[in-house]
Amino acid sequence: MKKALLASAIAAVAGTGAFAQEDPINVGIIFGFTGPIESLTPPMADSAELAMNEVNEAGGILGGRMLEPVRADSTCIDSSAATAAAERLVTGDGVAAIVGADCSGVTGAVLANVAVPNGVVMISPSATSPALSAAEDNDLFFRTAPSDARQGEVLANILNDRGVSEVAVTYTNNDYGKGLADSFAQSFEELGGTITLSAPHEDGKADYSAEIGALSSAGGEVLAVFGYADQGGKGVIQSAIDTGAFDTFMMGDGMFADTLMNDLGQYMEGSFGAVPWTQGEGTEAFAEVAGAAGINPDSTFTRESYDAAALIALAMAAAGTTDANEWKGSVMDVANAPGEEILPGQLGRALEILAEGGDVDYVGATNVELVGPGEAAGTYREYTVEASDYETVQFR
Repeated sequence: MKKALLASAIAAVAGTGAFAQEDPINVGIIFGFTGPIESLTPPMADSAELAMNEVNEAGGILGGRMLEPVRADSTCIDSSAATAAAERLVTGDGVAAIVGADCSGVTGAVLANVAVPNGVVMISPSATSPALSAAEDNDLFFRTAPSDARQGEVLANILNDRGVSEVAVTYTNNDYGKGLADSFAQSFEELGGTITLSAPHEDGKADYSAEIGALSSAGGEVLAVFGYADQGGKGVIQSAIDTGAFDTFMMGDGMFADTLMNDLGQYMEGSFGAVPWTQGEGTEAFAEVAGAAGINPDSTFTRESYDAAALIALAMAAAGTTDANEWKGSVMDVANAPGEEILPGQLGRALEILAEGGDVDYVGATNVELVGPGEAAGTYREYTVEASDYETVQFR
């Protein structure tokens, strides 16, 4: 069926190359360029655009149409602002797909209020709430980052392996933080661990001494922080350091940022955590192409962002159309076996295979394998803080 669709599309655009090149395919990139993860999102967007540029340099898709990225600000935390930004992408810019959103709450809002009503595919590189697995999405939503149902299990196992039996937990008061805290609690308690207190914190506050006071009074060998490195999560750690309440922290993926190490790393020696990460040929290939483009390949969710944009392009090419109802079913096809394995830097080769009616298995930067409702199976990098930097312990 895929081959027949592609053949029809090639026939339809034959002889119209000049027109096609003047008619780019707009692809939205909606990330929190302001807000609690604003230091993370520029390299994420750059990585998504890197994949699009690679496709364009290979001649584009669907008879030579170029991919045109259009950025919008999700704010990460303001669902109304994110929804309005996404509506502008769809109605004003006419995007054919969206890379994003980033944070889980705004992603759910954009999905329900914009993507589903307008029939637009979204592939998020970083929205990890378990609730999104059950969202009513009309098969329009995918993600290249694993669900926090998996992250909670990984973090619990890290504590268990380190012999830590009691922890206090603080989480950012939104879908991401609550989902991760709940997932972690279930896994940790199943392993026999005790959570002395699990308490939310609000982002944007100047003082977190009250939150730290309650957490300290409850006790715990470690403070688990499921927040944002540019906002409340950092503030909580700063307050804990200032008061001497805790000196060891376990961190979720939202806390993985160079800015945190630059500002507080010297006080966090021995702290640890996990972040979605992979190793192997795909990761190495991405490091090479990203480095050549001036992008830090080790920044959070850069690999997942590249993969999200690549999957959009390949799925459209495989189906031979920008009609989401037609190409949404091709996302799983190009992401998984069978087919020739495709790494970062090989998108041109993938397009050649698809044009010939063949199949591709997009490995990408993160060893892409989409399971269940179209989300990544995922592996995690366990790290510890040493000399104000993240040092890899192992992959899980």
